[in-house]
Amino acid sequence: MKIKTRYIPFLILAILALLFALWAGLVRMGWLLPSLPGLSVAHGPLMVCGFLGVLIPLERAVAIRQRWMFIVPAAAGLGWITLLLIPFLGGLLLTLASLGTLLILGVMVRRDPHLHTLTMFAGVLAWVVGNVLWLAGLPIFQIVYLWMAFLVLTIAGERLELSRVLRPSPGQQRLFGVIAAALAAGAFLAVLHLNLGARLTGLSLLALSLWFLKNDLATRTIHHPNPLTRYIGFCLFAGFLWLGIGGALFLYWGGLYAGPYYDAALHAIFVGFVMSMIFGHAPIIFPAILGVPITFHPAFYAQLMLLHTSLVLRLVGDLANQPDLRRWGGLLNEVAILLFLGMTVFSILKTRKRETQNSAIQI
Repeated sequence: MKIKTRYIPFLILAILALLFALWAGLVRMGWLLPSLPGLSVAHGPLMVCGFLGVLIPLERAVAIRQRWMFIVPAAAGLGWITLLLIPFLGGLLLTLASLGTLLILGVMVRRDPHLHTLTMFAGVLAWVVGNVLWLAGLPIFQIVYLWMAFLVLTIAGERLELSRVLRPSPGQQRLFGVIAAALAAGAFLAVLHLNLGARLTGLSLLALSLWFLKNDLATRTIHHPNPLTRYIGFCLFAGFLWLGIGGALFLYWGGLYAGPYYDAALHAIFVGFVMSMIFGHAPIIFPAILGVPITFHPAFYAQLMLLHTSLVLRLVGDLANQPDLRRWGGLLNEVAILLFLGMTVFSILKTRKRETQNSAIQI
């Protein structure tokens, strides 16, 4: 099985955006590192609009196979690079990339107009509005709820689609729709009234966490005999727990502008939930893009355990107002993500090497 090399440049753009975002995160936490002008304030945009702004439309474009769709991840890749050089132009390109992603989701909705695609469409719409407002000069602490809704609703729609094999009852599906709508409403409300919007968002995140803990496949796959399937289940299950924790923090504190509580609530979602979902979905996403399966290794649990233990350390530092604990927790968060990248690449190359050897033996 040959690696689909034509998609590798897009993945390189996504990974580079992630690396720059991690670098910016360390600078923001107070680690004394060399920096670029404006790098620290670009941490959030690089993660959401750069890294995931390339990866998410790329995954859709590969699945749907319409050539025009590949313009979207390319625009996002060019956008995050330009953001570091000419911020307004970079923001404009990233906004155009989000609009392109919305067009891709429009194609999906037209083909399959069900709750899961509508949920993903609503998530991307929140991303578009957030980007437009960001470009217009609104502060990130106000529009971050729209970016959060983008990622949470995108992942939620994907999980709902996969959970259809469990046949959730019509009542459970209606409840999911109500929660998703409330999450979108909370994100939009935060633009007008930060405190109310943040609390509605928090309540919705907490409710969505409970919905998934009851209805998602992860609650079954953590007991699956296949080691890779079981590992994916643990990633997702842990992510759902962090989704609830982050939701509870936003519900309790309401609108936050900065500081340790803001860091705790935000990273419970973006690191605890989103990165857990990425760890869990990588064995599905990367083979779909590259055409080469990932070979599971028990060492995968090291990156997962490090991610969550370091996030606990970070939140303890935030809640106890201990900056050193926060800084070390944040650093170890990033070590876990780098370990994940390294293990994923190693697994793909190992699988490719084994398949090449098997082909040579057969010849």
